[in-house]
Amino acid sequence: MKTSRLSRRQFLQHSVAATGALVLGAGSFSGARGASAPKRTALDQVTLGQTGIKLSRLGMGTGSNSGQVQRDLGREGFNSLVHYAYDQGITYFDCSQTYRTFEWLGGAVKGLPREKLFIQSKIPGQPEKVLEAIDHHRKVFDTDYVDTMLIHCMTQDGWTDRWKRIMDGFDEAKEKGWIRSKGVSCHSLPALRGAAATPWAQVHLVRVNPQGRHIDGPEESVWNDTVHNVSPVLAELKTMRAKGRGIIGMKIIGDGEFVSAEDREKSIRFAMSLPELDAVVIGFKARAEIDEAIQRMNSALAAG
Repeated sequence: MKTSRLSRRQFLQHSVAATGALVLGAGSFSGARGASAPKRTALDQVTLGQTGIKLSRLGMGTGSNSGQVQRDLGREGFNSLVHYAYDQGITYFDCSQTYRTFEWLGGAVKGLPREKLFIQSKIPGQPEKVLEAIDHHRKVFDTDYVDTMLIHCMTQDGWTDRWKRIMDGFDEAKEKGWIRSKGVSCHSLPALRGAAATPWAQVHLVRVNPQGRHIDGPEESVWNDTVHNVSPVLAELKTMRAKGRGIIGMKIIGDGEFVSAEDREKSIRFAMSLPELDAVVIGFKARAEIDEAIQRMNSALAAG
């Protein structure tokens, strides 16, 4: 019996020790797993707000100087650049009816898997037949749907009242499945505040950089040479994020004015530090620019 009790005691001691080892091991494994969380990169597939739509964190803009910069590449050069961007992992391509590349984008993405692409486009002004205007984008891009359609370049306070008919047309197109989400791009603080306030918008394309170049200011104008304080824009980003909106940053390179590496580095690091931004779009004209943006974004995300 003595031997039996001792064996039982030893058994219990060993059981406790084993259990402790398992607990410690589980904790150590959990800690190790946390330490090896995947790094964020420029080419991650991210979710656009609460739309459920995926896109690459870095997008390729096709409208530098209204698309003339990309148009100057020639059609073959433009197509090659789009395919290079896609081969690197960029799936988000940004266009507009006003861009000189508008008629080219459909051919440029031809042959790429449509389900992996995120195509964003924009309609300017107030077309008489909104659905026909949206359908024109589908036909030009040779696609059944556009992932996000934006009302383009709002500048005035109260634009949501004047654009009600256009907004209703977007809603109808969304019900038809012609567009997956809807939103607006703004070019003034009054318009941006109206965009943040309206429950209609799902997606916002917002001008943002720390140097304050070509970002939204208090004047109701599209372009000006005034350097603006970025703080009011950041306040609207927080409002949009609190409402679950999808937010994409633009003018990251200051409308192409950031020719120094220091300015580009500063702006990209700033954008990557903003938790409100789901993605950013940059207009490219060369493969080296795509490579540089990816490298700078990856570096900024790793540091953050």
